[in-house]
Amino acid sequence: MAEVIKFFYALSDANTKELLESNAGGAELGFVCGKDQIIKALEDELLKMGVGEKKQIKILAADGLGERDESLMQLLPKEQFAGIDLKIGMALIGQDESGQSVHATVVKIDDENVLLDYNHPYASKDLIFDVEITERRQADSDEELTGVVKTPHVCACGGGGHSHGHSHGHSHGDGGCCGGHSHGHSHGHSHEHSHGDGGCCGGGHCKEH
Repeated sequence: MAEVIKFFYALSDANTKELLESNAGGAELGFVCGKDQIIKALEDELLKMGVGEKKQIKILAADGLGERDESLMQLLPKEQFAGIDLKIGMALIGQDESGQSVHATVVKIDDENVLLDYNHPYASKDLIFDVEITERRQADSDEELTGVVKTPHVCACGGGGHSHGHSHGHSHGDGGCCGGHSHGHSHGHSHEHSHGDGGCCGGGHCKEH
């Protein structure tokens, strides 16, 4: 049976020491092991820890979110973003054809086109996680089936890859989710505008229950 782990964390750039995101002072992050919800190298290290244990974990870019891929840049007609007040650095969330969320950042805007970057914001970064395990237990049948932990804040970061979706949303968060990778390549045809904050760990797929 799968296991549930809950933990507090602070995520920093290993080279600049810049704090990228943290859930300190909030609810712990919970995930179901083996569901690709967080970086595998991080999950492997968390599985070695016990409840109450604290540890600093360094994840190299090659073992985390990988290097930037310039092919994950996409130029789209500005008319596809009608109704959205686009700004440089804005995070957009859309859906691919399978219904999975894809994340992009607006990097350039001109009179006719919008340039999107589908690379994860932490691509090419070596990362440091300062973590504290708060709970380890067996997942119940619903958690094992759905991958959704019974907790106020649940991180469900999906895998990376190219996807071709048909909608874009707008979030004021930046894509993160414990460094979880969710970069895709989306061709949008309809757009939704949301003022959500992007969720846990600086973004990603987060659900509240």
